Amino acid sequence: MDSFLDLFDPGTSPPTNCDVWPEDDDDDTRLPPEPQMGNVEYKLKLINPSKLRFEHLVTQLKWRLREGHGEAIYEIGVEDTGRLTGLSSDDMKSSLITLDQMALKLGATTSVLRERSVRKDKMVAEVLVRKVPDDQECIEVMVAVLGGADAGKSTLLGVLAHGEFDNGRGSARLNVLRHLHELRSGRTSSISHEILGFDTEGDVINYQKARTAEEIRDRSSKLITFLDLAGHKKYLKTTVAGLSGYCPNHVMLVVSSPAVNVSSPTQLDMTKEHMDLVLALRLPFCIVVTKTDITPADNTINWLESVLKSVGCRKVPLVIKSDDDVITASSAQPTQNVVPIFTISSVTGENLDLLTRFLYVLPPSISIKEKERLEQECCQFQIDEIFKVPDIGTIVGGVLTQGVVNIATELVIGPLDNGTFVPVTVQSIHRNKAPCRVVKATQSASLSLEKVIPGLRNGMVLLGLGVNHSACMFFQARIVLLYHATSIHNGFQTTVHIGNIRQTAAIVAIMECDKRGMHTNDSASVIFKFRRHPEYVTEGMRLLFREGQTKGIGIVTQVFALQVVAG
Repeated sequence: MDSFLDLFDPGTSPPTNCDVWPEDDDDDTRLPPEPQMGNVEYKLKLINPSKLRFEHLVTQLKWRLREGHGEAIYEIGVEDTGRLTGLSSDDMKSSLITLDQMALKLGATTSVLRERSVRKDKMVAEVLVRKVPDDQECIEVMVAVLGGADAGKSTLLGVLAHGEFDNGRGSARLNVLRHLHELRSGRTSSISHEILGFDTEGDVINYQKARTAEEIRDRSSKLITFLDLAGHKKYLKTTVAGLSGYCPNHVMLVVSSPAVNVSSPTQLDMTKEHMDLVLALRLPFCIVVTKTDITPADNTINWLESVLKSVGCRKVPLVIKSDDDVITASSAQPTQNVVPIFTISSVTGENLDLLTRFLYVLPPSISIKEKERLEQECCQFQIDEIFKVPDIGTIVGGVLTQGVVNIATELVIGPLDNGTFVPVTVQSIHRNKAPCRVVKATQSASLSLEKVIPGLRNGMVLLGLGVNHSACMFFQARIVLLYHATSIHNGFQTTVHIGNIRQTAAIVAIMECDKRGMHTNDSASVIFKFRRHPEYVTEGMRLLFREGQTKGIGIVTQVFALQVVAG
């Protein structure tokens, strides 16, 4: 969607404080024509429609909500051609009342995001309509939080999730860190989850307003699940595994403002490393500059803008200074071209409201149609964490990539070291730190299994009984080598990430390549061999491999099934 601030030439900066639009009718002061697909609808006016017309409008709204996976944007006072005609104050009020009635008919809610004057007495308005799908408790968006060590990631999440500012010495992060060594060092070494909810009016629901995670979920119409990932270089493999395995909808890249001013190479190098990973995985992202109470963010913003505009990135940075900037940045997220930059302080709370507003309007990245298609597929649950609890059994945590899992669902788990799968039954399910009865495709959860199974490890999968349970040691992929200092030949070993899989693999054959081997930016079909144990891989899965400074991406094109000998 192109919003009001996008009407100007791409080469010029939008006037973020402009309240009155020019009276001329140049192309630069138009929205593009109304899109036929998607969740954006233009309406010149909605004044006293007939009963038949009202029913048609409701049907149209229902379709737009479906296209936007529960969220639709209505531009009131805008013609289908994109011309900003505007409405008088009375007509705008009447149109908004009609839109409220349309939403009420579907059990949806409306929220005016912003209004603008386009002529002397004419107004246009941008309205968010939200309806939680009937089979969901709330609209969910998963946001992965990246950044170098000491950037302030955990502190920021502690402030957002618990509603209390930091004391300047890391008090807020104590609510987020999971292990004793993390509390002592202040550095995240594992993957942790935090949640932030919003009600229908856009008000924040966190642990300051609700006692438990279950209460936050019950009171929220939209739920943001944060994936707090490690920032230190020694935990980079864990960070990449979280990005690849959990498939987040969005990424929040956190940068400390003092890092640029004191020329901290470690943190800045990790910021570039994380940005490269996000670009390779083609994930939309925003940037949050923290600790502005210590050091002004001007130099940091200049550095970020130079990185974002570089040849390898080619993004448009947008520094967020107002609510208008927030809506503009949110509407541009599906195209992934605009990267919003927030400057905040976890101590004073500066601009924290702009960040929460952005999270409130941040659109999910998967459509309802695609979600329904995935739910119809046979179950596939990627395991990222394993716990063995006395008197309970085995608990596995991860993401359900397709299908639906209920309590008492019978599945198989594997592959074990010999390539076999073991039947199991789901005893209980927890989501967002609260018990539930069902988990659906794209949702993360913890499943309790009825028995302790030896030999389990991260990277395994739970599969439905109707899935082909074939593991592999060899697979073929079409890869692009993003960077390597010299050249890659047969025998090259690298860490391969495929979904939740993280294992060393060796290249045993390179097709379409001469004796010089593969160099930076070369592409070829290669055959990999896992070094330790078989994995469950399917055609079409995306892979990312890295070893030191070497990076590459690719798609699995063929899997060579492992022949398991019975007995």
